[in-house]
Amino acid sequence: MKTQIDHLVVVAKTLELGVQWCEATLGITPGPGFDHALYGTHNRLFKIATPENPLAYLEIIAINPAAKRPASATAKRWFDMDDTALQVAIAVEPRLVHFVANTDDIQAARIALKKQDIDRGLAVQEKRHARRGVLQWQITMREDGQRLFNGALPSLIQWGKPDAAEPLRLHPRNSLPRSGVTLQHLSITHPNAAKLQAAFDAIGLAEIAIETGPPNIIAILNTPKGIVQLESRGV
Repeated sequence: MKTQIDHLVVVAKTLELGVQWCEATLGITPGPGFDHALYGTHNRLFKIATPENPLAYLEIIAINPAAKRPASATAKRWFDMDDTALQVAIAVEPRLVHFVANTDDIQAARIALKKQDIDRGLAVQEKRHARRGVLQWQITMREDGQRLFNGALPSLIQWGKPDAAEPLRLHPRNSLPRSGVTLQHLSITHPNAAKLQAAFDAIGLAEIAIETGPPNIIAILNTPKGIVQLESRGV
């Protein structure tokens, strides 16, 4: 299976504060995003792709106070957004808390993680209308909303219909203009680095450095304000 970085997840207390943080920290205004009715959240997006990470974009996401979640909604929002410790951290400022990995076989990747005694969650079907057509994808989500490994184990996403001949033809990267921000490097430290490395190997996710240390996700971005380092710092 082929797995690579899809997008980084920055959580903000409000989307307005997320936009202000992006402008002040990275020197750009993020592009438009979407509402997520099932989770009661909304986002803004911008491209950070490079030849090494051709799909990469950054998502700024926040709870939408105006949203009314359907009765069928799961108890917890994705990415630990209902977690008290995370909410305390993002009340100070928006924080990089997670990343999502693109795979060409999400079911095989889920099974590979289960063999490592890791439950990444069910593959939930999602879709939305975009400028160039209908975006369809599957993304792994646990009922408890947990990210696992302090956010360092990626959620899995597979774009397009499972039997599509060109699954990445409709991908957010195709509708996002160049932002002036690019992802230079992504690395991880974690107390359980060996188990995390085994999980990455199982799903074919390579070229992300993992070292033993305090839990942290470190993203190095080249921006109009110069080199900027984002960190999760154990959240």
